[in-house]
Amino acid sequence: MKRLAVYCGSASPSDPRYIENARHVGRTLAERGIGVVYGGGRLGLMGAVADSALAAGGEVIGIIPEALVAAEVAHKGLTDLQVVGTMHQRKQAFTDLSDGFVTLPGGTGTMDELWEALSWAQIGYHAKPVGLLNLDGYYDGLIEFWDKMAEVGFVRPQHVGLLIVADTLEALLDNMAAFEPTVTVGQIGAKDL
Repeated sequence: MKRLAVYCGSASPSDPRYIENARHVGRTLAERGIGVVYGGGRLGLMGAVADSALAAGGEVIGIIPEALVAAEVAHKGLTDLQVVGTMHQRKQAFTDLSDGFVTLPGGTGTMDELWEALSWAQIGYHAKPVGLLNLDGYYDGLIEFWDKMAEVGFVRPQHVGLLIVADTLEALLDNMAAFEPTVTVGQIGAKDL
């Protein structure tokens, strides 16, 4: 994996563990020679990931829609900052530029990005690993919901492994590196839906 899209919040929660974890992610990816592709903001978890990766000598590419440049306070010190027209173009750029996706704690925007990466994997738009870093149980409810969707039959058995979950970044990266796609890109059939 040469680059990973990192999905995370632009907010700074009061619990300092979230910011510290984001810094750990940015630093660790840079130390492993993995570039970061992210939402382009300089605040919150986004800024912590970017700043730590840059401080460790890593490549950081920000993708931000024009309408959010001021709202998310675009980071001006990145390796590359790409301003796009829409959120869809942003998410497409994440997919095009990355070899996989890592989701840190975040809100609705982070969830939108995660679910799109999963649904695109399910229907064969990409065959890249989709990771979820479950810091201190933040995503326990979401993992339970994913399992419920599978139990009911809305997530097919061959797709359950598309969501790669771990409590530590190191375990998550190892599991993502070992990922074997279940759907071939561009060759989806009715059985895959």
